[in-house]
Amino acid sequence: MTAPDSPATAARGDTAYGGTAAARVAPNFITEIIERDLKGGKYPQVVTRFPPDPSGYAHLGHVFASFLDFQMALQYGGRYHLRMDDTNPELTRQEYVDSIADDLRWLGWDWGEHLYYASDNFGRYYEYAEQLIRMGKAYVESVSGDEMARLRGNPTTPGTPSPYRDRSVEENLDLFRQMRAGEFPDGAHVLRAKIDLASSNMKLRDPVLYRIVNHPHYRQGDAWHIYPMYDFQHPLQDALEGVTHSLCSLEFVDNRAIYDWLMETLGFSPRPHQYEFGRRSLEYTIVSKRKLRRLVEEGVVTGWDDPRMPTLRAQRRLGVTPEAVRAFASQIGVSRTNRTVDISVYENAVRGDLNHRAPRVMAVTDPVRVVIANLPEGETQTLTLSYWPHDVIRDSPDGLVLLPTGERVSPEQAVRDVPLTREVYIEREDFDADPPKGYKRLTVGGNVRLRGAGIIRADSFETDQSGAVTLIHATLLEGDAKAGGVIHWVSAERAVPAEFRLYDRLFRVAHPEGENEDDIAPDFDPERMSHESEAAPLKEDFFRFLNPHSLRVTRGFVEPSVLGAPADTRYQFERQGYFWRDPVDSREGALVFGRIITLRDTWAKEVQRAEKAEGAGPSAQGKAPRAEKPRAATSPAAQPFQVLPPEQEAEVVRLTAQGVPEADARTLARDGALGTFFASAGAGKHAAQVAAWTVNDLAPGLRSGESRLSAAHLPALAALLAGGQISTRMAKEVLARAAASGEAPAEIVAREGLRVMTDTGAIETAIREVMEANPDKVEAYQGGKTGLMGFFTGQVMRATGGQADPKVVAAKLGELLRG
Repeated sequence: MTAPDSPATAARGDTAYGGTAAARVAPNFITEIIERDLKGGKYPQVVTRFPPDPSGYAHLGHVFASFLDFQMALQYGGRYHLRMDDTNPELTRQEYVDSIADDLRWLGWDWGEHLYYASDNFGRYYEYAEQLIRMGKAYVESVSGDEMARLRGNPTTPGTPSPYRDRSVEENLDLFRQMRAGEFPDGAHVLRAKIDLASSNMKLRDPVLYRIVNHPHYRQGDAWHIYPMYDFQHPLQDALEGVTHSLCSLEFVDNRAIYDWLMETLGFSPRPHQYEFGRRSLEYTIVSKRKLRRLVEEGVVTGWDDPRMPTLRAQRRLGVTPEAVRAFASQIGVSRTNRTVDISVYENAVRGDLNHRAPRVMAVTDPVRVVIANLPEGETQTLTLSYWPHDVIRDSPDGLVLLPTGERVSPEQAVRDVPLTREVYIEREDFDADPPKGYKRLTVGGNVRLRGAGIIRADSFETDQSGAVTLIHATLLEGDAKAGGVIHWVSAERAVPAEFRLYDRLFRVAHPEGENEDDIAPDFDPERMSHESEAAPLKEDFFRFLNPHSLRVTRGFVEPSVLGAPADTRYQFERQGYFWRDPVDSREGALVFGRIITLRDTWAKEVQRAEKAEGAGPSAQGKAPRAEKPRAATSPAAQPFQVLPPEQEAEVVRLTAQGVPEADARTLARDGALGTFFASAGAGKHAAQVAAWTVNDLAPGLRSGESRLSAAHLPALAALLAGGQISTRMAKEVLARAAASGEAPAEIVAREGLRVMTDTGAIETAIREVMEANPDKVEAYQGGKTGLMGFFTGQVMRATGGQADPKVVAAKLGELLRG
């Protein structure tokens, strides 16, 4: 996991001039409500709360809501609470609780002693439920989920009373106490509020308050067998904490009626009130915890802190600062309508924060050697170069700038020593033997300025058998020489080797979850108790939008000045972007720099260029347009694979001929440990699958030497998967166990009887049991919330131990849910 930023980093962030000013919430309809309530004496103090469901890590979807809750309390001299809405025993974990609290504290939110857990009040909730029963306002329902949904009617037809709606108080109390004692299986009964079956608001047609879940809770153990639903727990917890303004997203506008009914029926005074704001989603991002969890489980990313993930833990590892995240949150704006935020708003907030925080140094990520013939061999010139460009120095409010140590000094003191030697490295793309028109970098007979070192002319070059440039011979010019451009460089003898991880967007489309709100609403809002299942499969379209070039790894060199700076210093590598040392994988002697963000948003430009090239035809003179040379790019449409040495490129050709995808083939070709393991597998017709497991699932253990799995065992497992006898999920689980134990995966499958279930009757039985256990979700689905299909699929997969055939499940679910 990511190491937290050091005090030095925090200090640099607080003092960096030109950085984020104190972020505030601009005037909006919620500030108007708060000001009116305070002026009228409705409440002596504003109390807000942020209530995440700890079933995953905090993510960018939480930022706006948590900022709104915290900043409202801060601006009006009130109190802010952090609450863990840990009412789902099947998904909540202490790991998630700890990470959420740590990440929100990193953001700057301070709740002091006001950290609450919904689970601490299970007893209080239960008492209120019995009070409602004694008041004749709640009853135990025993019809099936299908029947409950039918009896509720539809928006144009009033509901019909259940035969159990008029149970006596004594019978309801007796049944409810038996439910609590664990005397019934999941789904046998639910507790419903008795409100209004003819209401035009379907939420008020006797909503479910409690359901049976015979599953231990991470804090309460086996003490409870019934758990409160969101619409019951949430308003009660607000009232118990003394919350005044309960802020939530717009999708809960109809739920407010239940909130108000509970507050009025139970007589809370003063009572909290719910107010809804428009939800904010972010382009090129997903924030469904279920889907994020599957990205981790399926090995698409390396973990919750993979820098491509939208989790706050990942953004921290990426090198984004809390000041940048807060600046982003303050720029979004509060309204009563849902809105998708342009990703450039976030990226520009990150760039704006780093521009005055990150000193400039030079690094070469794809090096080619240059010999400057007229510099003495074995000698080193020491150049003194500034950390900061003139525009940053000019904009300094006090005339001072930062050193990498965090110290503020005059611009004359903000310098570092850079060695110049006879041999240097430049970027491969900065030399072209046959340049296109307008090329302003180095070419034979052409001049270019080495940043801070003078002007050189390329005299000749050498290539290898494949035609790749391996060496450039150059001359350092004196006098009035002119240059068309400026390039960065590092000393070949004195530079420090490093690995560079060039991160890009994880998805290649702006809306990877689709335009349908139902697809994102059930799990977007942090306040929702979703009860979504870990086993729910991702939609096919979700994978289709992954960016295959979201991570490009290169090896190059960085100037030696970085060795004397704190490890958590952010840098701008000239023309490359903003970087810092990876806090997990970087080591002394084996530096790893991850790119936080590019210097500018190049996506729009690259997409336009790709579209133009795609639409270009022969010219009017009948000549084909000149092919554009490959270049470094951030667009997934234009991003090239890393150029490998000839022998590795030959291995890529050999592997792809076996059916291995090119991305996996390149990883195997350049990683000796993985390549050797794959070769020893003898994968044959299962080469693609075995390669995918090797690269995506087994790589960490193979590199560390901890994996005990024999490569020879993989083809047998792949054959079971290809034959449909096991599922992808089963295969991955078995692989993980085999890597730890050394047992053949196929033997684990045989011993435990793992097989994909295709028995339609058994699957239908499981589906009906899930529907009966979740009548509220059946009703919601039939009312138009089709995004709940993933929830039902996950529950069925869980009920069948993950063995049901997903295709059969999908077909039968669609049939049964439609009624």
